[in-house]
Order: sequence, then C-alpha cells, then structure tokens
Amino acid sequence: MRSRVSRLGFPVKVMIRDDLKSNDARRASNMPHLKVSLEYVDQILDHLAKHKISMYRLSSDLAPYATHPDMPQFHGMLDESKSELAALGDKARRLDIRLSFHPSQYIVLNSPDRELVAKSVSDLLSQAEMLDLMGLGPEAVLVIHVGGAYGDIPSSRQRWVDTWHTLPEPVRRRLVLEHHDIRFSAADALWIHEQTGVRLIFDHQHFWCLNPERADLVDTFAKIMATWPSDQQPKIHFSSPRTEMREKITVDKATRKKIVKPVAPVFTGHADFCNPFEFATFMRMVADFDFDVMLEAKAKDLALVRLRPDLLRYAPDVAERFGVYPAEFSNLSEEETSAMDDDVS
Repeated sequence: MRSRVSRLGFPVKVMIRDDLKSNDARRASNMPHLKVSLEYVDQILDHLAKHKISMYRLSSDLAPYATHPDMPQFHGMLDESKSELAALGDKARRLDIRLSFHPSQYIVLNSPDRELVAKSVSDLLSQAEMLDLMGLGPEAVLVIHVGGAYGDIPSSRQRWVDTWHTLPEPVRRRLVLEHHDIRFSAADALWIHEQTGVRLIFDHQHFWCLNPERADLVDTFAKIMATWPSDQQPKIHFSSPRTEMREKITVDKATRKKIVKPVAPVFTGHADFCNPFEFATFMRMVADFDFDVMLEAKAKDLALVRLRPDLLRYAPDVAERFGVYPAEFSNLSEEETSAMDDDVS
C-alpha cells in the first residue's frame, strides 16, 4: 500500500537553463576530469532544489574516459575525486534528491562477444563505485536493458543470467533491469529475475510497445514491484509516444535532389512532453503501489515542470500523490507558471 509522496525525475540534460552542463564533455586532449563533471552536477542539484525536483539521472559520461582501455591516464580519476564524490553525495542526501545512472546502449551483458561483456562490466563497476563513494543507499541504481537478441531470445536471456553470476558485488548490488520496446518483454525480464533476483524497472511505453504474451498491465506491474525489497522504493519509467508527422529525407534517383516526405510517427519514439491524461490514467490503475517516476520525455525538466500544473488542472488526485497541491500555485516557479494555460487560475 502507498505510504509516501512519490518523486518525479528527469534524465541528464537540463533544458530550462542552457548554461548547466551535465558532464565534462571535452576531448581527451584537453584532459577532462570527473572533478569538473561533479562541479557541474553540484549546480544541477541547486537547480533541482529550486524547482522541487527530487530525482535525477546522472550522465553515464560523468567520469570521461575512466575505463578506456587505451587511455590509462584517466583510470585514476575516481580515486582522485573521492572527497568531491563524498561531498556531492552528502549534498544529494541533504536535499533529498534520488540519483541514478542509466548506462548507454553500448553496455551489453548478454553478448556472445566476451570482450564486449568485459568492457561493459568495467563501465558498470566504475559507475557503481561512484555511487558507493557518494555514500548513496541501494535506491541509487544502475539501469540497463537485457541487450541484443542475436536471433535467439531464450539463449540471449540465459547469457544475461550467466553473466550476472560473474558480476562484481558492487555491480550486482546496484544493478536493475528494464524490459525493452522491441526485443525483451516484461515477461522476459521477469524470467531473468526468477533466475537471478535482479530488481526490475517497469517502463509504461515499453510495455505497450512489446507485450507478445498479452500480459495484464496491473498484474505485470505488481510482479515487477515485488522484485524490490520492502525497504526500498522502486522506480519506474514513463513517457508518451510521439504522435506528430515526421519528415523523411530521401534522394531522388533521377534528379539526385533531396526530397522531404511526411511519414507517420513511430510509436516507440518518445514525445517531447508527457500526455497528462495517459499519465493520470496509468497512475490511477496502480494507485496502491509505492514507487518513484523517472520521466523520459525529450523535453527533460521542461516536461516535468509542465506535467505538474497539468495534473493540478486535469487530475488533482494524481497531483497530490507527488506533493503538488492547489495551494502551491502561488509558489510555482516562473517556468512552471509559463507552462500553464492562461485560463488556469
């Protein structure tokens, strides 16, 4: 049963302010460093606190080149940044902001290529160690997908399980697994959980994109929530599908001129903002469960600050779940106020 206010979060890039960087993105020749990235994140935490945003996904490039096999000059940056990592973790706890990583699509644990798996494990260990050095609890997680299908779903699932048993302890302790929109369904992720005990992430859009088993949403959601220990707050992902017409550029074979053609949307794509009606409907379906929500909308924090007044207008019962009440209208930020329609009072 639900017992606390749920968090809303967004990933990596701050859209409201273009002066806030998520990581040190300089080229290797300029000697980028984790310490610089942490200074950027420190400013982002202030931005989150100002806008009452209590969850944030860190850039997977926070420690640039830290595991690059051909650049040993960067391999010591975690040790060199211990005090800065500890300070950032202290600040995140003080501000009550939940942090996590979502390593890139190049992190693959079920590949037949053992070299790729070893590189993936190295990257995961680096990120797990950063969370440990920040002193963050078990809810600060590393979110990954199952990986490639390689033409054989059962064998690919089993390889993931086999790799799990070889993972370093910090990685197993932090790792959570998300089902996919085109390869591995929620049922596949649940099968892997049964073999490993790994915690799972429910993704609302992915569930609708890939559900060959025709599993029931609420039943599947309940099973995924049960993969988390009772003393930990699960987190889920929510996004709305793109619905607008896309433009496809082709080259005319005869004239060799570029032609722009309108094409239908691909519903695996994420929309810029979250549809408040879809969000409210889903939240009411799973109202009895405790969990936090990472919004994976393309507009990042802009989407989050827009969703809150939308919920106040269209679904105040859902807004209440996230600690947003009508009385707070007077305290909304300038960005949130401008995000609302003029006729909302």
